Amino acid sequence: VRINVADQDFAERVLALLQKGGVNPDAVRFHLNPTDDAWVRDHGPIYVVRDKNGKRERAINDWGYNAWGNKYPPYDNDDVVPTRIAAEMGETLFNPDIVMEGGSLDVNGLGTLITTEACLLNPNRNPHLNKAQIEKYLVDYLGVTNILWLGDGIVGDDTDGHIDDLTRFVSADTVVTVIEDDPQDENHDLLIENYERLLRMKDQAGNPLRIIKLPMPGPVVFDGQRLPASYANFYITNRNVLVPTYRHENDAKACSILQELFPGRHVIPIDCTELIWGLGSIHCVTQQQPSAGERQITKQTK
Repeated sequence: VRINVADQDFAERVLALLQKGGVNPDAVRFHLNPTDDAWVRDHGPIYVVRDKNGKRERAINDWGYNAWGNKYPPYDNDDVVPTRIAAEMGETLFNPDIVMEGGSLDVNGLGTLITTEACLLNPNRNPHLNKAQIEKYLVDYLGVTNILWLGDGIVGDDTDGHIDDLTRFVSADTVVTVIEDDPQDENHDLLIENYERLLRMKDQAGNPLRIIKLPMPGPVVFDGQRLPASYANFYITNRNVLVPTYRHENDAKACSILQELFPGRHVIPIDCTELIWGLGSIHCVTQQQPSAGERQITKQTK
């Protein structure tokens, strides 16, 4: 696990916390990249890979970053994190020159990408681009061929509707999508509308998606503010799936559903009650780095 820290003193303090928690220090590497906020999913490097001459190559897309529509300045340190990482690790670097956050996109590894209109078409990101132009950037820089659009994000999401709180690929042909069963909850109607859109969507081969429903944890509120708590904000590791939980009766149900969908991995619930106070969860605070020579996780099927 690679962890961005501001300086060596910061690294030593974090290492002490990890060792206190029983973490093997040999499994952690620190990188001196000062940040303005913790959400590396959105400001960190977005990797792409290709197979050439029998070798897996990788590169970094350094999309522009403006703290979700200039909501939380300053963000200068965050914006240069991908460039710093590419320089440190000798990675090929592409600069698409538009604003794009990692949490706004999810892919199946075979050419299909899913996102939301509420986020990518928001004028606080790329007001000079229309939908077709944004799609062209996604095709050119991510290699996708099929782009699916959902509508609004969940209530309390200050990112203007990131897909990683809504709908996620769990295999090349299957997505999980969150549903709110309480018709009085303000998330109910918008999540049903997104579900109905999914029913009409097809993958890159023209086949309907397999859709699995995930429950919502109900309202999670701090200081009078509804927080964007969602089980869809899980993170897939090589051998595990880290699932955010919120001390709600649906925690176990969500983990059980995901465990069935990831039989080759161990689902680990992580209490994110404190983390969600920052308006993000496990997926938001992580960013994967593909290994050269290994198959993409998203290509694995059940």
